Amino acid sequence: MKGTVLSVGFIPLLDAAPLIVAQEMGFAAEEGITLDLVRAPSWSSLRDMLSFGRVDAAHMLSPMPVAAALGLGGTQAPLAAVSVLSINGTVIGVSNALAERLRDGGHDFAFNDARAAGTALIKAAVPTLRIGVPFPFSMHAELLYYWLSALGLPAPQNVDIRTVPPSLMAQAIEAGEIDAFCVGEPWGSIAVENGVGSLLLPGAAIWAFAPEKVLAVRSDWADAEPALLGRLIRAVWRAGRWLGDSSSNTLAAELLSRPTYLNLPAEILDRSLNGSLVISARGDQRDTPGFIEFHAGAASFPWRSQAQWIGLQLALRTGLDRVASVNTAEGVFRSNLHRNALRQTSAELPAASSKVEGALGARTTLPAESGRITLSRDVFFDGRVFDPSQIER
Repeated sequence: MKGTVLSVGFIPLLDAAPLIVAQEMGFAAEEGITLDLVRAPSWSSLRDMLSFGRVDAAHMLSPMPVAAALGLGGTQAPLAAVSVLSINGTVIGVSNALAERLRDGGHDFAFNDARAAGTALIKAAVPTLRIGVPFPFSMHAELLYYWLSALGLPAPQNVDIRTVPPSLMAQAIEAGEIDAFCVGEPWGSIAVENGVGSLLLPGAAIWAFAPEKVLAVRSDWADAEPALLGRLIRAVWRAGRWLGDSSSNTLAAELLSRPTYLNLPAEILDRSLNGSLVISARGDQRDTPGFIEFHAGAASFPWRSQAQWIGLQLALRTGLDRVASVNTAEGVFRSNLHRNALRQTSAELPAASSKVEGALGARTTLPAESGRITLSRDVFFDGRVFDPSQIER
């Protein structure tokens, strides 16, 4: 039985996996829905497709719905993030010329030390660092601004951040249009495969538990279709749970590699899912456990504090009122809708909807709605924390 058809937009990235798996592995069918997955050419077009009702839901950069609520980015349609699709999964890469300067300066490309990598990058950059990101309001951009500013390179004033679609990042660095990039996999690995760049750092080295992509819907649609929304959230959550089992990686890579979806070699996708990344054309490899997470540590839960952190970062670099931005951002990540959808499942749901971001230096067990829940390490590289309760109201 086909069931109710929901159109869902996506960008060809590894972290679209929960949507693709929900449809291909039957989790959507179990909920009586069919996902009509629509591949979009860019993040701006995907945002517009959702805003104007061409799709019912979308795979979306986590800051995009927050930016929309703050009046940034040219859309007025209120958007709601109802689930987090993926945690981390991004890489920072550099051109061959910049990689050579880094090596000449003694950097070892250890791939796990954001302070050392950032300090070396700032020293090697001449004269102004040009960095490609997929969209101005993205976790890629927010992590870069946070990282470089914390290391003494004020951003955005002293960094040239340029928008490049993920699939064109390798071409942009080969053409000399950018010196470095921050992009979701597998497009960083494609730059390495093409011999035009090296990987410097995973985004997780900057923030260990950064919400990278969310499942977004229009707020009016969420209010009008609560039962249908619940089916969608549950289907995607079950897909994330399946992806969270490493034994699923090979099949997941094969599904994602299909021409309809990413149209890339399954081997490269499998490496990214496993966190075993080849970081240079010389074949250097780095193992990064938990490189991308779809389920563990309540990965799908849309913490309001995550939205508030994003709101504060956007305010800091655009000149908006900080308190107002944080307060507005809080309502964009709809933890209440996520809870309502998953209470009838075996999902472990946290007792609170907000937490101190960056406070967990290791896996930590805390109270849940029922019983206990184990959350993952979530530290920022510089040791700072973000406590929403300390924001003036």
